[in-house]
Amino acid sequence: MYEVDATCRYLQHIDYFKRESSPQSRCRYNYKLCEVTPNSVYHTLHRLNRATRNKPSPKEGAPQQRASMAEEVILLDTWVSPFGMRARIALAEKGIKHEHREEDLGNKSDTLLKMNPIHKTIPVLIHNGKPVCESNNIVQYLDEVWHDKSPLLPSDPYLKAQARFWADFVDRKVFDAGRKVWVTKGEEQKSLMEEFIGHLKTLEAELGDEPYFGGEKMGYVDVTMVPIYSWFHAYEVSGNFSFESHCPKLVAWAERCMQHHSVSKALPDPEKVYQYVLQLRKRLGIE
Repeated sequence: MYEVDATCRYLQHIDYFKRESSPQSRCRYNYKLCEVTPNSVYHTLHRLNRATRNKPSPKEGAPQQRASMAEEVILLDTWVSPFGMRARIALAEKGIKHEHREEDLGNKSDTLLKMNPIHKTIPVLIHNGKPVCESNNIVQYLDEVWHDKSPLLPSDPYLKAQARFWADFVDRKVFDAGRKVWVTKGEEQKSLMEEFIGHLKTLEAELGDEPYFGGEKMGYVDVTMVPIYSWFHAYEVSGNFSFESHCPKLVAWAERCMQHHSVSKALPDPEKVYQYVLQLRKRLGIE
């Protein structure tokens, strides 16, 4: 067994000398396997160890490797999309340099149609030519690839599962109910608004007395939820009510998140969002 192991190591070092040593030093050795003996292996390895002991070995996750991973990051997005805002916040939180491409959803680019041929929607993250679609999927991808920079998901499996559960609740309940509010009016809108507020109160109860859903620092659920804050003004004007009177803790949480540059930079002016919603309502014949 010793002879086999030593011979394997010997042949690996042979490959090293073929690549790294000079022709003069290589010619001193005969590399035929039949000539390998335990004694020759021992002395050869001893010489090789002395020659290579100062040669640094590459470390996993070294900066030069990470640099190649982050050579090209592109985000296909549109300013008003709360889903695109999630990706923008995550990119900013992690300090990832990227190119932002604003999409006209009425005239989608060839790049968008090529990178997301199934849904043809934004946001799409393109990392070194490979697309990642759907906002929460993008945030999780960024958190896994750049895990050493401002982690968003907890490392504990149970807490991670809980964070994903509440992020899914935001998508399935909060955003879906909110969308129905601004495309309706009258009694129907009033009923939907109560449902919407109910979901927000559920989130407020989950937040409790913590500063963020992620605990002491902003995390995955916060990034998932906070983009809707830029739409609050549009909901309040359309539904003639006040979020602060119904969900004061949630409003305070959103304002706390807005103190992060990553959030304040990603979220558009609420009045601008309202004007956008107003135009949509007129186009749908609601106003």
